Amino acid sequence: MRKLTQLVLLSVAFMATPAFAEMKIAVLNYQMALLESDSAKKYAVDAEKKFGPQLNKLKTLETDAKRIQDRLVKEGEKMPQGERERLELEFKQKARDFQFQSKELNEAKAVADREMLKKLKPNLDKAVEEVIKKGSFDLVLERGAVIDVKPQYDITRQVIERMNQLR
Repeated sequence: MRKLTQLVLLSVAFMATPAFAEMKIAVLNYQMALLESDSAKKYAVDAEKKFGPQLNKLKTLETDAKRIQDRLVKEGEKMPQGERERLELEFKQKARDFQFQSKELNEAKAVADREMLKKLKPNLDKAVEEVIKKGSFDLVLERGAVIDVKPQYDITRQVIERMNQLR
């Protein structure tokens, strides 16, 4: 029975081989195509300008909180009770402010990222479709689903170039 199963599998493989030999296959890193486009790079620069001040405020809050925490650890037992309590309260306030502002920044950035994706996705889809059509590919696989691929089968750069032309 086992020999029969192996024979059937072997014969199916031989019959399928000519069909696969005629197929034109490509690989695409969809995420890289999106992020490496000129539009996405411009968005990254704009986002840095837009969210930079908030990020700097967060870094300052973090630095201040760390400084207070270090002081409490080093000098906490030696300092007067009132000053230690004031510093602990200040540390807790800075930690709360940091968490709140961090959450706000993350939410604002997520909204902006979704808007950018919403704008770029149609151009990306169009670029992918055009490259696939131009190359007459029968099968296009996501790069993450492939272990190894020869560069000539990767159409990511072509998609990025086409997307940059579409603007």
